[in-house]
Amino acid sequence: MPSASVLATKQARVAELEEKLKGAVSFVLVDYKGITVADDTALRRNLREANVEYFVEKNTMLKRALNNMGMTDFDEVLNGTTAIAISTDDQTAPARILGEFAEKSENFKLKAGCVEGEYFDEKKILALSKIPSKDVLLAQLVGSLQGPIQKLAALLQAVVDKNGEAA
Repeated sequence: MPSASVLATKQARVAELEEKLKGAVSFVLVDYKGITVADDTALRRNLREANVEYFVEKNTMLKRALNNMGMTDFDEVLNGTTAIAISTDDQTAPARILGEFAEKSENFKLKAGCVEGEYFDEKKILALSKIPSKDVLLAQLVGSLQGPIQKLAALLQAVVDKNGEAA
């Protein structure tokens, strides 16, 4: 039986994890075993630039925090080495960055994740990782809306030029 101070420390850590997970719009669990320090440093830099918090956590702590939140689907993937990436503002950022890294590294594996409270298994996380970032999607939307307007303006200008009228 652990001492009262050790138990209190562990309970505080579980409560801290719960708060982080409750405030997240998405998170992804990964098996990071076998990656080099240089690769890990580059991965952490990319995640930090995307405003994603990434850290290694004990499986028992994660399991307790997730179970306290009613998320028992993660129990089967919480084994081996586990790191977690948490985003509070972009639903696809953790999956996108970690998925891209997993494709390049044979040892790095996506385990599972959660987006807006919904459980995503490895296949769904991999599919989510293929979706472009929110900024890219908005730029594509603006581009697709801008195209017809530009064509209309060019057509009207051609009519004006043909008739020789001044605007």
